Order: sequence, then C-alpha cells, then structure tokens
Amino acid sequence: MRRKVTLKQIAKELDVSISTVSKSLRNSPEISEDTRQKVQAFAKLYNYRPNNIALSLKNRKTKTIGIIIPEIVHHFFATVISGIEQVANENGYNVIVCLSDESFDKEVINMDMLASGSTDGFIMSLSKETQQKKDFHHIEEAINQGMPVVMFDRVTNEVLCDKVIIDDQLAAYRAVEFFIEKGFKKIALVTTVDYVSVGKLRTDGYINALIDHDMQVNEDMIVKIEDIENCASKIEKLLEDKKPDAIFAVNELFAVTTIKLANKMGMKVPDDISVIGFTDGIISQFSTPSISTISQNGIKMGGRAAKMLIDRLEMEEENEQYTTELIETELVLRESTSTL
Repeated sequence: MRRKVTLKQIAKELDVSISTVSKSLRNSPEISEDTRQKVQAFAKLYNYRPNNIALSLKNRKTKTIGIIIPEIVHHFFATVISGIEQVANENGYNVIVCLSDESFDKEVINMDMLASGSTDGFIMSLSKETQQKKDFHHIEEAINQGMPVVMFDRVTNEVLCDKVIIDDQLAAYRAVEFFIEKGFKKIALVTTVDYVSVGKLRTDGYINALIDHDMQVNEDMIVKIEDIENCASKIEKLLEDKKPDAIFAVNELFAVTTIKLANKMGMKVPDDISVIGFTDGIISQFSTPSISTISQNGIKMGGRAAKMLIDRLEMEEENEQYTTELIETELVLRESTSTL
C-alpha cells in the first residue's frame, strides 16, 4: 500500500505552492492544464485523499482565527483571549473560541470542526489529556495542510510551530527564592501532575531554588494535583501534617484554596503562613487577603500570539523557520506574604 501524502508534501515535491495543488485538485481554471495533470497524477499515484482540514487553505481566507483553550475557569485564559481579540480585530480578523475541557478527543473534534472552512489558522494551549497522551497528530495535520498554528502557555517541543511562552521555571524559581531570602524554612509546593508542561516546569523551578540555596528537597512538601475538583483534601493534609510556613501554588485556584483552608484551620495568612500564587487574576487582586502572585501578562501573550499567526497567514512565501517568544513575568507582592 502506497503511503498517504499531504497537500504540503505534494507541493514540495512538485515545487509549487499549496494553493496551486489545492486548485489543481479542484480543476480550477486558474491553473494551467499541464500543472493540473501533473498534480492530479502525483496525487493519484500516492493515494492522496482530501480531508476537512484541506478545505480551509490560504486561497479561501475566512479572516477568522480559531482559538482552542483547555478551560475558561482561570482568569489567565480570559486575558489571553482578550489580547488575541484586540490584535485580531485591529488587523481585520475575527476569532472563534472553543474549549477542550482538558480532553484530547474534544480538542481534536474542535480542531477538525474549525478547520472545515471556518478558520484560517489556530492559536491554542494544549489540553491535559493531549499532553498525557503525547499525541499531536491533529496539530501536525493542520500545519501540513497549510493552516498555521501558534501555541501558547502549554506547548510541546514535538510540534514545529510558532510558540509564545513565559519562562515558567525561572518565574517559579524567583517566587521560591523570595521566600528563602525572607527567612522561610518550610516551603511547600502545590502543583499539577508532571505531564502538564507548565506544572512540571514550575515544579522544577521550586526544586532548583531549594537546591541552589542548600535547602533540602522534601517530597512530602510537594503536593501534585490531577483533579482540581478534589484538590482541597490534599492541600488540607499538607497543612495539617507538614505545617509549612510558606506555600508556592502554581495557579490561582490552588492559592485561594490554600488560603481558605488555612483560615478554616485557624491559621492566619500571612502571620502563620505566607502564600504566593501564579497568574495575576481578579481573585488574587480582590480576595481577602489579596494574594501575592506571579503575573503572566496574559493580554500581552495573546497579542503576540495573534500577531505571529497573522504575520504567517499574510506571508507571500511559506517560511518553515519558527520562533518561540518569551513574555516577561513579575512577582507582584500583596497581603498574603510577610517577611519573617
């Protein structure tokens, strides 16, 4: 059985553009008879079959960007969408937002639906399940069919595309280093399971900060949470058994849950325990006490992702040189941290 080829592979083999291949297969009068016959013969020889993704190519621009995010609970994703929409609208593009709900299947379905003529390209953050499975065929297929993808926040090195990220490891390092420099000795971590890329990087930052300052890494002081709905019991056990004097939480939800449970157990924040979270959202700003946090600059991240995608969509010639852009972070100190 002959291997199945993509539009991109046919275009490269015959030294023509992807849109020329697409038009040739649809018998467009814009393409010469000789080129059409060449493309169709090659496609037949290698058993090419069109799919939904092939229907939305550069020659059929919709001026619409598809956004796929894991969930909408975190304020961070809302700010990224806002940043994307602002830049997209300035450049005459609209956006469609889909949620994967941390599901691989739903991510694939969303991508296939948006690719069937609805959008020109994608901006996405990977679902937990996609990262766990390490299956990125749907993303690679979109790229191979001429639909550019920009990943942000949760990304993978296994897919060649443009990316916008923060230095998660360095941001976590600096948060933990702040605790160390202020004299805290029992610093705990509330994080995600390791297959979530940003959680793993932030965990590495926590561990590296302790090691670099000659402090012991105690696995019992690290709580890894897979199911957000059931995170409270694990955090409560950490507070009861280990009695940390400081906690670094890798997202806003973990941070606010930690403070709520500490208050419930009669601990005063920040007098008895200090907390630093991640993502400078509305909860961090307006909770009582307000939460010290790492600001991810979601609006800027979204704006850069949109600019990168639009630039690629409007390129005259294809460019397979991809870039990864780092957005700076900052530690925002509020009421949930004290100095000993």
